Amino acid sequence: MEPHPNALYTRAADLHIARAAIERLEENHPNPSAFRHTLHKQPDTATRIGAIMGMSSALADIVIVHPELVGSVDERIDARLEVPEYAEEREQIDALRLAYYRRLIAIAATDLVHDYPEDYVSDVARALADLAGHTLDAATGMARRFVPESERIDFAIIAMGKTGAAELNYISDVDVIYVAQPRDAQTSEEESARIGAAMATWISHAVSAPGPVPALWELDANLRPEGKNGPLVRTVASHKAYYDRWAQPWEFQALLKARPIAGDLALADAYMAQMWPMVWDVANRDGFVESVRRMRERVEAHVPRARANRQLKLGAGGLRDIEFTVQLLQLVHGRTDESLRVRGTIEAIGALVHGGYIGREAGGRLEEHYRFLRLLEHRIQLQRLRRSHEVPPVGSLGRIAASMGMDAPELERRWQKVRADVRELHTAIFYHPLLPSLASLDADNVVLEEAAAGERLAAIGFRDPARALRNLHALSSGLSRTAVIQRHVLPAMIGWMAEAVEPDHGLNAFRDVSERLGSTSWYMRLLRDSAVVAPRLAHVLSTSRYVAQMLPTLPDAILWFDDDDLLAPRHRADMVSELDALMKRRSDPRDQAMAGRYLRRREMLRMAIGQVLRAVSPEQVREALSDVMDLAVSAALRAAVGDNPLGLRHAVIALGRLGGREIGYVSDADLMFVYEAPDGVSDDDAYREAQRVTTDTLAFLKTAGAEPAIDADIKLRPEGKHGAITRSVSSYLAYYERWGETWERQALLRARFCAGDEDMAKRWTDGISTFRYPPAGLSPQQIRDIRILKTRMENERLPRGTDPSRHVKLGRGGLTDVEWTIQLSQLTYAGRNENLQQTNTIGAIHNATECGLIDLDSARKLTSAWKHASLIRDLNFLATGKTGTTVDIMPDDPHTLRLIAAIAGKPETESHDIPETYLRDSRRARTVTNKLFYEEN
Repeated sequence: MEPHPNALYTRAADLHIARAAIERLEENHPNPSAFRHTLHKQPDTATRIGAIMGMSSALADIVIVHPELVGSVDERIDARLEVPEYAEEREQIDALRLAYYRRLIAIAATDLVHDYPEDYVSDVARALADLAGHTLDAATGMARRFVPESERIDFAIIAMGKTGAAELNYISDVDVIYVAQPRDAQTSEEESARIGAAMATWISHAVSAPGPVPALWELDANLRPEGKNGPLVRTVASHKAYYDRWAQPWEFQALLKARPIAGDLALADAYMAQMWPMVWDVANRDGFVESVRRMRERVEAHVPRARANRQLKLGAGGLRDIEFTVQLLQLVHGRTDESLRVRGTIEAIGALVHGGYIGREAGGRLEEHYRFLRLLEHRIQLQRLRRSHEVPPVGSLGRIAASMGMDAPELERRWQKVRADVRELHTAIFYHPLLPSLASLDADNVVLEEAAAGERLAAIGFRDPARALRNLHALSSGLSRTAVIQRHVLPAMIGWMAEAVEPDHGLNAFRDVSERLGSTSWYMRLLRDSAVVAPRLAHVLSTSRYVAQMLPTLPDAILWFDDDDLLAPRHRADMVSELDALMKRRSDPRDQAMAGRYLRRREMLRMAIGQVLRAVSPEQVREALSDVMDLAVSAALRAAVGDNPLGLRHAVIALGRLGGREIGYVSDADLMFVYEAPDGVSDDDAYREAQRVTTDTLAFLKTAGAEPAIDADIKLRPEGKHGAITRSVSSYLAYYERWGETWERQALLRARFCAGDEDMAKRWTDGISTFRYPPAGLSPQQIRDIRILKTRMENERLPRGTDPSRHVKLGRGGLTDVEWTIQLSQLTYAGRNENLQQTNTIGAIHNATECGLIDLDSARKLTSAWKHASLIRDLNFLATGKTGTTVDIMPDDPHTLRLIAAIAGKPETESHDIPETYLRDSRRARTVTNKLFYEEN
């Protein structure tokens, strides 16, 4: 066989990969001799083929399977997308994809042989975005052929993100928004949305679904109003209404990239006429700049720490840093300077430099770095046509580096240098202290001298003095009475915050509260005139992230800081009356149920503030949280029952920690549902209605909404998750008498009335009395069953990799050890001793001691460990604001321990004692569990 010409490999990033791919292509080519002739007689074509084969394994595979595409390497990157028409849907989709890959190969070939690829990168990105647009436009035309009734609507696709900005990658989600409009009066908006959704779904299938020809990319419509939860397709008017009323600042920022790309252009233009002006009004919205900054910080936080240093897009000094910086400046200054109203990043940098918003030197560096990073991104993705923004380790950079005209170590050095410089530029521009003032168009009336204030803030413990200064400027700028009072209060507030663990969080939250209440006269008077509100507020906001997060949502709660009586748990009867009033004012069942969740959120915050200020005890907190959980369940049940057409009686039984009235901030609600039907209602009708009520009640508790959802669980019902979700009183009693297992007896030890018909619930609890408190106690086999189950839980439920000694719930000497120990005593003796018939854990331990079943020393050890473990869970939550299983683990990082110490009223210097104290208590409790539960000597 004739050797390949030298020109074939002059631009091949990897010679061996290129040679192997070309040999496969030659074998699969329908006319190998013609192909070899091309390689020898057309050196430019040969170079382009070699560049593709030596760089992109994915494109090489496609060309090998479809050798007719190889000729596209010589085509212009802006050539038309030509798709032949087929009658069959599958053939039509395959033709569309092959036409797409033909154009993609032309773009990649031209890109890979360019002498100055960094200078050319924006042309490539624009060509890729245009190709995506032409493909979607062609797919839209096909959808009109294959989707029924499509002739009844106008339909347009708006590109967002990189596609809208004409700076697309080789492989990326294509962000879109769909718009549809009826073409005639006979078609309603609902029908238009339905047909439009069918067209959008067909188009998405055409470009994204698996098939004989590989899928192109994912179509992502999550930037639409309401995201994944919103309608897939809306009219222009519906879009406008959403953005007028509900949209967040980041959603307007996303619209900066919006561009008509496919479908009916008149409809797309109508959409843009409504949306585009909104983009440039967003900087007038309160808190715009801070919102954008927080979004940037959230994006960084989502990057896995282990991979952050190799992240090209989201990591420090990456593409997103440049894009955020540029977009913020556009949005702030583009209100009055229309020359900045452009979509592409490179184009925007040029406009900002030309307008004097960025210096020429800084702008030049930004553009140079952006071109380099985008080229590196293109090369990473081009290898396998996979969406990746992670830079491989230097040992795997060879092919990418060669395609960029350098070796791997040189590429690594340049990337690291660019990252550092981008971050420096990003920090200098994005966090510029003048931006908040510019965003509100207020005069910058700074009271504190900036350099001195920044140095002092850093010296007294603020981790981000620049942000602290911005907050201080926002709080103190202006001539209003509010600003004047803030200037008087702030110096002392800063000092109090500096004494706490997290002064940055405190100042951020204080600013948030002040912006919500700053124009309220009572708030400013309270700060100025009360001797305790300001110092207490500074301490709490700088100590508890939970309170710092939640207080701005209930700013009236600041009144509680002035009076310890207002921090005490409210009487249950008063809360019941308030719930009644709230529910009467609401007609929608969901809103009625939400009233209970609102009360729970409010009272959780009350207890949190009280606990941080040590105005309430942990015991008071647990009882108050249990009471308000009962009320939330009651509201959901009442909303679900509604008019009660069949006249059923319903009740909810609390079990677990809720049954013991000892829940914490993150406890779930273990529940059981029971009903009774009046005479004349059939069993089937009664059960269906009771099942509906149960299902609706759980949904009202769990479903996301304006108030925090409640994790309600019914797994402790008869037969567990396989059992009926509700039963009649007689059904429960019959089940327990005939089928009840030992674990079900144990689950019922903490059963008590929670919500609904209390008289019926009492009949239920009276009926199960002999089952949960067996007169003869437990048999030896039943005791063995409990011990086996406990051992299995210890082995299976503890999260893998967790130190058992540090898990306060399931670990050694934790909550479960203590609870199962006393519950075994109750199951054994409560049938003969009513004093043990107690649902509360600590109360049961106390009574068992009084009865002589547990010695005083053991009781003290169990009680101390249980209280300590419960307190650690609560303090973990208050300190960090986190939920889930993390609160069950004793922290070991010094910062969180300092927060916990502060909430517990201990000096920071003693924070390291907290784990040791708990570990000592839990070891002692485990010894008692081994003695009393496992009967080990």
